[in-house]
Amino acid sequence: MTTFKNKVNKNVAVLQFDTDPDYNINLDRLVQAIKDNPQADIIVAPEVVLTAFDYDNFDKASDFYDKAIETLCANIDNQILALTLVRKTDNGIMNSAVIINRSKVVYIQDKVKLFTLGEELKYFTAGKMDDILKFEIDGVVYGMLICFELRFKEIWKKFEGCDVILVPSRWGLPRKSHIEVLSQALAVMNQCYVVLSNSADSDMASSSSIVSPNGDLIIDDSLDIILGKVDFKEIARIRRYIKM
Repeated sequence: MTTFKNKVNKNVAVLQFDTDPDYNINLDRLVQAIKDNPQADIIVAPEVVLTAFDYDNFDKASDFYDKAIETLCANIDNQILALTLVRKTDNGIMNSAVIINRSKVVYIQDKVKLFTLGEELKYFTAGKMDDILKFEIDGVVYGMLICFELRFKEIWKKFEGCDVILVPSRWGLPRKSHIEVLSQALAVMNQCYVVLSNSADSDMASSSSIVSPNGDLIIDDSLDIILGKVDFKEIARIRRYIKM
């Protein structure tokens, strides 16, 4: 478990963007959001925010990965950026969560639980459960899950001891209440912060949020960017108050 003494709180920017059919417009918008929020230590963008699930142009979407990574790495220094991208690998096309920090990709995690109703099984190769890991940046322990994976308790258990769990998502409007309840429950159960970024497309739930270990929410569907912070004293307080 992380030692929080003298730990500096992290400012968080949660992006709640819709996705344009033009990939370059989405990339430019993401870069502008990074530039407009220099105070943000952690920036989380929705799942496949640059391309959406553009199955009619799937090769184009996966080919856009290299340009996106090069551009984003050039614009991220000490900040942490979390998002997912369509990525072509030797094993197939993956929906890959990517962490960029200090101008490089420092962590990649492929989506394991593909969403049947969204035809993801038809187009994507699933990642491996063993590859879902906690990772550490500057003494802070992170976990990351992607959208539908929020429903699976075996993944929650992997994040015991995390300080922050990042959730890029593209969660549908008909199940809006589910994403809100599940993200709150994950934060309370693991006594950590959950930072969830969901798509604002018309058929998506929005519901992007920053959830404290006590289950308190910062959430506003009317905003493109939701600001908050990770307070390490709050994590320590909750873990002292209720020992698990």
